[in-house]
Amino acid sequence: MRTMITRRDTIKTVGLAAGAALLMPRLTLSALAQSVDEAALAQPGPLGDVWLGNKDAKVTIIEYASMTCSHCAHFHATTWPVLRERYIDTGKVRFTLREFPLDPLATAAFMLARCDGDAKYYPITDLLFDQQPNWAFVRKPQSPVDAMEQLLRQAGFSKEKFEACLKDQKIYGAINAVKARGLDTLKVESTPTFFINGTKYSGAMSIEEMEKIIKPILGA
Repeated sequence: MRTMITRRDTIKTVGLAAGAALLMPRLTLSALAQSVDEAALAQPGPLGDVWLGNKDAKVTIIEYASMTCSHCAHFHATTWPVLRERYIDTGKVRFTLREFPLDPLATAAFMLARCDGDAKYYPITDLLFDQQPNWAFVRKPQSPVDAMEQLLRQAGFSKEKFEACLKDQKIYGAINAVKARGLDTLKVESTPTFFINGTKYSGAMSIEEMEKIIKPILGA
């Protein structure tokens, strides 16, 4: 049976990945706020959602992102730490990150984040977002996959474990199912896209933009 993600696949598409990531627009949030079917939104993918925060929080945030999206990386470098400290860790917001890979390289990154269990999902996605320029957009002679392999040694990945993760067809299919459902059912068209209590917002939101939405719900 053919390996689902190969080094050749990811190396061939890295140019496309970089272009797609850089072309994701910085959109006006107020013009794009749109309610969706909350029951459809609540349905997790085959691997389940990895939630952070209080399950009874008044605010629920679902992010659809791609690991090769530069705007997603910017959000995770600037807004995410503050959002987590002020709202998620204090029990006011419940958050999950869902996979919406723009290219095979991003799919491979999400596969690696998923293959070591829920407890490693955010440590690995945070690491890959933080180090995105050092693996997603590297130039020859090093390939993006080799750079990612070296980076994930910090997370305890041996070469054998790394290769096995990229051959896991169950994880591959599950990640693509999450993306397909986001695209077809929830009309996710760009990354990052956020659903805050069932309302969709597209663009890399600042903490100030998020707080304008979150605070009234919390009565703050």
